[in-house]
Amino acid sequence: MPHNHDHAHLDPDSGDKRVAIAIWANGVLTVAQVAGGIFAGSLALIADALHNFSDMASLVIAFGARKIARRPADARMTFGYARVEIVAALINYTTLILIGFYLIYEGGMRTIDPPEVKGWYVVILGGVALVIDTLTALLTYSMQKGSVNIRALFLHNLSDALASVAVIVGGTLIILYDIRWVDPAITILIALYILYLAFTEIGGTIRILMLGSPPDIDTDRVINAVAEVDGVEEVHHAHFWQMQEHAAALDTHIVISPGRWDDIENIKSAIKARLKDEFGVEHSTLEFERPDRKHEDTQKYGHG
Repeated sequence: MPHNHDHAHLDPDSGDKRVAIAIWANGVLTVAQVAGGIFAGSLALIADALHNFSDMASLVIAFGARKIARRPADARMTFGYARVEIVAALINYTTLILIGFYLIYEGGMRTIDPPEVKGWYVVILGGVALVIDTLTALLTYSMQKGSVNIRALFLHNLSDALASVAVIVGGTLIILYDIRWVDPAITILIALYILYLAFTEIGGTIRILMLGSPPDIDTDRVINAVAEVDGVEEVHHAHFWQMQEHAAALDTHIVISPGRWDDIENIKSAIKARLKDEFGVEHSTLEFERPDRKHEDTQKYGHG
């Protein structure tokens, strides 16, 4: 089965403008929510503000990462700078996890002794937050399909929008029924949702940084496909990894069939074409061996 890379491509300048707008919007919202949360006595509103602040920090990191990732390869970074977006995503998810645990702690403390909360301020600022969170999510939606870095941001924005809905509901219940415990309860629910999103997504980012095999590629099928190329006797010491989010790579040893050494360039071209066309592996390093000189302890995976 061919390995297709069906991802949205966005003009870099257009994407940068969207990220810049989102940064300013989240910055203004964070200041307003913190001030309003302190005045209204609402931890849920401050929790939403902290989440929005993490969004702003994430957007700044992502903005810088997008700029750096477009730098060409040089003598110091021969593979280029694209992996910086993976690092940025890891920072964003780690920030979400820390914020989530902190909010659970604060929400638990306030559940014991719920303070008075000014419901109308919570509802009004929650509504403003919902508008800005929705706008930011829409700005990053079309960009997140092709970037783990922007996807982290989109999930930040989406969770913020849902958190703002919860804040509005909580403020309404406080106004109507003076249920004070609902504010810290909503804070804890927001925190749990933040943790769920972060732990769900961080695994793929860590996998890339740990040079794990691409999750959407059947490595055994790739090895078997290479072994089926005319002129190949054996494939061993295969290493799969992702150079960046959408760039799978393979480093392997190829044993050439007896009498085919003079045809090595054609064999090499056939292997690379098959890797690219069938599996989307565009970067491959192939080390060719004569059959009478191959390692006696050959293995399918391992260090060459």
